[in-house]
Amino acid sequence: MQIDLASQTQHKVVVDREVGQYLGHVSTVMLEDGQTILAVYPKGHGKGQIIYQRSTDGGKTWSGRLPTPANWSTSKETPTIHRVIDPETGKKRVILWSGLYPARLASSADDGETWTELKDAGDWGGIVVMGGVERLKNGEYFALFHDDGRFFGPNGEGTGVFTLYQTNSKDGGLTWSHPRPLLARRDVCLCEPGIIRSPNGRTLAVALRENLRVKSAHIMFSTDEAKTWSEPVELPQAFNGDRHIFRYGPDGRLVCVFRNMEDGPWKGDFVAWVGTFDDLVKGRPGQYKVRLADNQDGTDCGYPGLELTSDGTLVATTYGHWEAGKEPYIMAFRFALAELDRLAKSGKQSE
Repeated sequence: MQIDLASQTQHKVVVDREVGQYLGHVSTVMLEDGQTILAVYPKGHGKGQIIYQRSTDGGKTWSGRLPTPANWSTSKETPTIHRVIDPETGKKRVILWSGLYPARLASSADDGETWTELKDAGDWGGIVVMGGVERLKNGEYFALFHDDGRFFGPNGEGTGVFTLYQTNSKDGGLTWSHPRPLLARRDVCLCEPGIIRSPNGRTLAVALRENLRVKSAHIMFSTDEAKTWSEPVELPQAFNGDRHIFRYGPDGRLVCVFRNMEDGPWKGDFVAWVGTFDDLVKGRPGQYKVRLADNQDGTDCGYPGLELTSDGTLVATTYGHWEAGKEPYIMAFRFALAELDRLAKSGKQSE
């Protein structure tokens, strides 16, 4: 079932806007209080100075741009932000990645109050570093990203083939192993991995954008804690899109937000998919597809964060051309699964 919330202003919060300035690709992390969201995004299209904001009320209001280390202004790509916990000490950190070559890493030991400068993570790099970061059962972490030959090493050249890479950390995200390739195909270009663990904890799933636009998004699975992965398979068109970000809702249903690439009137818009992990496994279209925002310029939107607040509200924070002819800006979209259920039951697309 499709539900359209794009015209509903009560769901929308302007996070940041600057006249004449492109503000882009957002990454968020929720702290353990269930209300504090940290957000980072570039001042430019997928590159430029990293802007940092905080919300302490579940995305209803935002701090405004906060101070950052000086060399965050040298970021070459889309930043991503993640919560990690040191397996030896239990110390919690927030880490921030900046991609291309070399991949660089910053960290905070005080929940984002203060940060280190960006430092080289190794003699390697890539695109959208990191697409996803997930904790393993032994307390270590793995992370996924992709590259097309240009940025994995110095003086790289594009090959036309996207390679998906995995790197691991044993010390709570401070250092990372040299990445190992997981897959590279010419029939499809699979990239921008989004990770989710099954409700029973036994299976890891990774959704992948298909960049040649000849097939829908794909998915692959691991049942041995990211040691090996299944061959990617195509997902239904309802899931066709870019930069999938997952969260479980308060009732256990699975929510994913992404840039919609399914043909039709919502192509290029910002959407949410609602279903179950089993829908992913069995290739079913899910329960709902929800348009959260109507993007006014082609397919230039998305790359979101998605968080669940302590009161059960889902907060999707992203960029897009929300006004025709204007530069994109940052919005937060707050919605609840109970509201979607009411709309579905009433037979209305919106209220």
